[in-house]
Amino acid sequence: MIQIPIESFNLQMLNVGLAHHHGDWNWKNVNSPFTRIFYVMEGEAILHLPDNTVHLRPGFLYIIPAYTLHSYECDGLFVHYYLHVYEGFKSEMNLVEQYDFPVEVAGSHDDELLLQRMCEQHPQAQLPSSNPEAYDNAAQITGYVERYRDMPLWQKMELRGAILMLFSHFLKQAVPHVWTADERMKRVQEYIHSHICEDIDIEELAGVACVTKPYLIRLFKREFATSPVQYINGKKVERAQLLLYTTEMPVKEVAYELGFSDHSYFIRMFRKVTGITPQEYRRQLRA
Repeated sequence: MIQIPIESFNLQMLNVGLAHHHGDWNWKNVNSPFTRIFYVMEGEAILHLPDNTVHLRPGFLYIIPAYTLHSYECDGLFVHYYLHVYEGFKSEMNLVEQYDFPVEVAGSHDDELLLQRMCEQHPQAQLPSSNPEAYDNAAQITGYVERYRDMPLWQKMELRGAILMLFSHFLKQAVPHVWTADERMKRVQEYIHSHICEDIDIEELAGVACVTKPYLIRLFKREFATSPVQYINGKKVERAQLLLYTTEMPVKEVAYELGFSDHSYFIRMFRKVTGITPQEYRRQLRA
């Protein structure tokens, strides 16, 4: 596992608030480049994840990692605190990729007080609507990002500490994600993440692993069930989604930021991975 020092966890808040629902928290196929944390106060709801279904209960904390397709189901009273955070754009493997987190952990009154204070300190961070299609858009997100950027340092430190406190509950029970037992492939994966904003050549990766290019490709497919090129493109697209989501950066600049000299190729690759172009992705956010 690639070790990440605590000081490099660049967790930033998008939203925090307390939501009251009465059978109206029913949204399908939600997928965003930020992580969600819920603390349930009253009532119950159902969370549908790709591999399982979770019943949300009072007194428990729940986490939905970024880029996780999920749906909500609720037919009665449901009151919960919500916190949306993302990891700042950087060329490293992030916290969510490092661990397999439990979806549910026991919460406490201290967590409730912590979230309550966050809401009181940041009332402007409350969502305008519970519908992801209403708040999950570029205009709203850009405002949230700018608001965080303009906070005084002491407030950023206080907020970051609160976020880390909540994350620590999940981290206590998390299991380090073992991507591969092959030390050569661990070095290759670390190299990819450290150079994701560059044009990564497969020959370079073969040199990192000290094997031939054909053997590297076979080893990589065996360990990660995908080719090196597909893995690299997938990680570049995730970074592109985050940039398209949290900035007003033009698509061409996003491509250059990720090491593409030909932004037309970037657009084709983005569409191959996601099924839509970067422009369409951003247009959906603005809808």
